[in-house]
Amino acid sequence: MHHIATQRIETARLILRPFIMADATAMYENWASDPAVTQYLTWPPHSSVEVTRMVLGDWIEKYRNPDWYNWAITLNDGKDTPIGNISAVACAETTGSVEIGYCLGRAWWGSGIMTEALRAVIGFFIGQVGVNRVEARHDTQNPASGKVMQKAGMTFEGILRQAAKNNRGVIDIGVHSILASEWNKG
Repeated sequence: MHHIATQRIETARLILRPFIMADATAMYENWASDPAVTQYLTWPPHSSVEVTRMVLGDWIEKYRNPDWYNWAITLNDGKDTPIGNISAVACAETTGSVEIGYCLGRAWWGSGIMTEALRAVIGFFIGQVGVNRVEARHDTQNPASGKVMQKAGMTFEGILRQAAKNNRGVIDIGVHSILASEWNKG
């Protein structure tokens, strides 16, 4: 892999970009404080915008590392307001693979935005970073997330029983992936 850090990515409807501290209020209001958004995630809803600022401070500091990938998802409407995020939650140099995690504000669910963002990030990792495998996982009780992965071109590999823990407790996870050879055929 050739790490190049978080780069701006544009799609038809979206701009994926690094977070800035000015994003704190929108992040808090649009998704980080919403229990419906965080119920299937590993971190609890933020109790205040100060918590969000603290998280953003940590993320912004990590942008110095070329292998840190974390994007604010914004609409390509000129407002530059974050509505969600998508990031690499794990990188494995030995296998040339990356695991993607994401979340999106409830107001934008069901609009195809996350599928578009995931496709863009898959293309970035395969085309620019030289990743061989991109994978994503979801709580099996959140099938909508699995549908995002399938619509983005990923293949369902199976279920790992009681293999993870999130805000709901110990859970089964569905695993999806796509290989560079499969992406390049599409």
